[in-house]
Amino acid sequence: ELSYDKDHYSIASFSEVKDKTLVINGFSKAYAMTGWRLGYVCGHPILIDALKKIHQYAIMCSPTTAQYAAIEALKNGDDSVREMAREYNRRRRVLVEGFREMGLECFEPMGALYVFPCIKSTGMSSDEFCEKLLMEEKVLAVPGNAFGECGEGFIRACYAS
Repeated sequence: ELSYDKDHYSIASFSEVKDKTLVINGFSKAYAMTGWRLGYVCGHPILIDALKKIHQYAIMCSPTTAQYAAIEALKNGDDSVREMAREYNRRRRVLVEGFREMGLECFEPMGALYVFPCIKSTGMSSDEFCEKLLMEEKVLAVPGNAFGECGEGFIRACYAS
C-alpha cells in the first residue's frame, strides 16, 4: 500500500507457501487510522483456528466504530490510499534530499513513513542533534537511541504529518 518505487509482493502470493503463511496487517498507516489499534490476520483456516485459541485470551476487541470504519476503508479507501502514498512519496523525497544536502547519509526507504539518517558525521549524539534540530529549525525528530543502543548516531524523522 505504501510502497513507492517498486510494487510490494506478499509472500502469501506464492502458492508454494500460501498455506503456511499468515498475513498480519493493520489500518494505521495506509488508511490514516493511527491510534485506533485495529488490525487483521489472514491465512489458512487451520492456522487461523489455532491463532483464535490464543487470541481470545490475549486481546480485547477493538471498538465497534473502528471495525466499521475499517470495513469502509477496505471497501472504498483505495483512491485515498493512492493519494496519500503520492503525497508521502513527495515528502519522503524532500526529507531524504534535505538530509543529504546537509551532508548526512540517508537511505531512501522503499515504504513506511520514516527516514533514519545517519548523523555520526556531526560529532553529536542523537539526543544532542535532535535537540538542536528542534531549537534551531523547529523540526521534531526522535533520537535513534530510542530504538536501542544500535540506533545511536541516527535519528528518525516522520513524513506522515
